[in-house]
Amino acid sequence: MNPNDTDNQNINPQAESPGGAENEAAAVSQPDPVAVLEAEKADLKDKLLRLMADMENLRRRTERELADARTYAVANFARDMLTVADNVRRAIESVPDEARAGAEGAFKGLIEGIDLTERDLLNTLERHGVKKLEPQGQKFDPNVHQAMFEVPNPDVPSGTVVQVVQSGYVIGERVLRPALVGVAKGGPKAPSNGAGSETAENPSSAS
Repeated sequence: MNPNDTDNQNINPQAESPGGAENEAAAVSQPDPVAVLEAEKADLKDKLLRLMADMENLRRRTERELADARTYAVANFARDMLTVADNVRRAIESVPDEARAGAEGAFKGLIEGIDLTERDLLNTLERHGVKKLEPQGQKFDPNVHQAMFEVPNPDVPSGTVVQVVQSGYVIGERVLRPALVGVAKGGPKAPSNGAGSETAENPSSAS
């Protein structure tokens, strides 16, 4: 046996060991492909959920904007028509009760025709979402009423609407025109109704 063979046997394992260590280190540093795919899957799922949420919000916002457009598209036209409604109401109120009760013939037909015109006009406005406010006897509400003056009246709770100077109208949930009203003063304190009660007791500040 050649002594050199023994030396070669002892030397070769040592010479190969650094390469084996490098291979093991490379194997350890390689990421797990399954873990990589799972991470990509989770990331894509998160992006998809966010996109779906954004699309749902966009759909709801678009539906709300379309609904508002349908409801309030006629707001300017309806506001102009309120002048017509005011003039019809003035024509009706210009006829004294005695003359109305004793009306005959063409005059009676004219009065009835004006009454019918007003009802038809208000019904037409209501079909398009415009409603007339009826604040007489109600508690003053600064959101839909505008106080023009105060009426001393100890028999009526303070802050009660006792006179309507000009009718108010709303369209949908918005005020098209506030009602101009006179409000009672000097009576018992009106029942508290949460927000706005302080303004109701001092309606002159709303005007």
